[in-house]
Amino acid sequence: MSPPPLIASERFTVISFKPKLLDTLPGYNREQLSRDISSGLTVGVLALPLAMAFAIASGMSPTAGIWTAIVAGLLIAALGGSRVQIGGPTGAFIPIIYGIVAHYGVQNLLIATMLAGMMLVGLAVARLGSLIRFIPRTVVIGFTNGIAVVIFLAQIKDFLGLPIDKLPAEFFAKVRALAEAIPHADLPTVGLAFASLAVLLGWNTLAKRVRWMARIPGPLGVLVIATAANALLHLPVETIGSRFGGIPRSIPPLSLPDLTLSDLGKLISPAITIALLGAIESLLSARVADAQIEDRHDPNQELFAQGIANIIAPIFGGFAATGAIARTATNIRSGGRTPVAGIAHAFTLFLVVVIAAPLAAHVPLATLSAIVVLVAVNMGEWHEFRELRRYSMNYSAVLVSTFLITVIFDLTLAVEIGMVLASLFFIYRVQTLSGVERLTLPPRSADGISNTGIIAFQVFGSMFFGSVGKIEDELDPERLDVTILVLDMHKVINLDTTALEMLDNLLRDLRKRDADLVLCGLNKQPDSIIRRSGFADRLGANHFCNTLQEGVEEARLLRKLA
Repeated sequence: MSPPPLIASERFTVISFKPKLLDTLPGYNREQLSRDISSGLTVGVLALPLAMAFAIASGMSPTAGIWTAIVAGLLIAALGGSRVQIGGPTGAFIPIIYGIVAHYGVQNLLIATMLAGMMLVGLAVARLGSLIRFIPRTVVIGFTNGIAVVIFLAQIKDFLGLPIDKLPAEFFAKVRALAEAIPHADLPTVGLAFASLAVLLGWNTLAKRVRWMARIPGPLGVLVIATAANALLHLPVETIGSRFGGIPRSIPPLSLPDLTLSDLGKLISPAITIALLGAIESLLSARVADAQIEDRHDPNQELFAQGIANIIAPIFGGFAATGAIARTATNIRSGGRTPVAGIAHAFTLFLVVVIAAPLAAHVPLATLSAIVVLVAVNMGEWHEFRELRRYSMNYSAVLVSTFLITVIFDLTLAVEIGMVLASLFFIYRVQTLSGVERLTLPPRSADGISNTGIIAFQVFGSMFFGSVGKIEDELDPERLDVTILVLDMHKVINLDTTALEMLDNLLRDLRKRDADLVLCGLNKQPDSIIRRSGFADRLGANHFCNTLQEGVEEARLLRKLA
């Protein structure tokens, strides 16, 4: 039986939240169960090094990363709107979480994550999941590439073993601290980091020739090799054990972070950032997965699951989570086709913690840093910078601005400015495609009636606040020797209140001059707003016609009456 429907408000229709898990159960068989469990095991062992690496890079403990992957991964799979989505900590969140921890502390990060989860649930209940699709591609590429650069910079410290206690969150302070510390790089750490990176880069190539390597994800393979080398050779490099004291086998103590009203106010902005990025990345991942498995995800159900996951994960000491594109793609390639694979991935991580947690103390931080460096390089769409010359200046301005603001300032500001720029450029483009054109009327009609004093214009495009200026200039009664003005509007796709006000002013000015107005060929939306606003009553029912010819004939009658 499906869960009871949730009602957002009387204005919204009844929303029945139905996880994809329920859709997959009818007809589910042992063969698919086997494929899902196998895929879950594969994704689980891939998620382990990534969860630890992303957590450390975010300024959190590896334990927090693993439990985020377990709890969020389980909830996103069980409650989500995608058949194959794998949830957990992602690289895109690294600079966001690091900045929040640096400015507000870990406890406030947990609160901000829970607030973000509530926002995501709110978006789902309000059925606003599809609105995320309206964020332009230029903005998404800009902030994604910017996040990749921020992640890369943040990893230089552990990759080179630099003696920096705490890397600043601000861009220029971070660059200055790194530049001052680079001469003091630790050679054993540098050697291990580059060796780990080389193994990562070569793993997939070798996997095509060596069968057993194809069964093991590259990050896990390099993690095992580097950890074994460190345990046997006692390399003088920093490890999880030396910095964090290892990973406990037990479930972390459950607790709710303390919240005060003063904290709540200052955490709204970080929470919005987490919610925004989480929504974008999860729905982008779900769309990519849809194309690979020929299915359609439910964006509102997916946001609901993401929200619940981000509310519950902090209770286990976890942080922000979302849909992970790389792990979801691995799940699909490994044969996972239902949420059971995502659930199996979460249980795999749990078993690893229970059985092998003490071994994590020997994991070198340089190797985890190498994994994150490669993630950062791979997540950026760097070819888009090479292609900028092929696109318009508007496209380039939005992409580059969003990229630079993400790197130098923060993601929220970057998305805000990127959206404003994209909107302004869009308004300009629509405005250039809208306007009026004077039509040539014959001196007399077919039955010999004169058309003197009748002027006709064709209006086209969008009549909105961005285009009314030039339309108004062309239709200015002071410039026209007109008795009846006929507007053919069958090419007008929409009309807003600013354009409606312009028509009202035009009608008033015409009637002050003993002239009048006729509208022809109104489409559904313009006709609806004109009638609902009362303008139709002010103009008069006989001033509306279906075609230009009918409009000119009506204009002759009105002229005669005048």
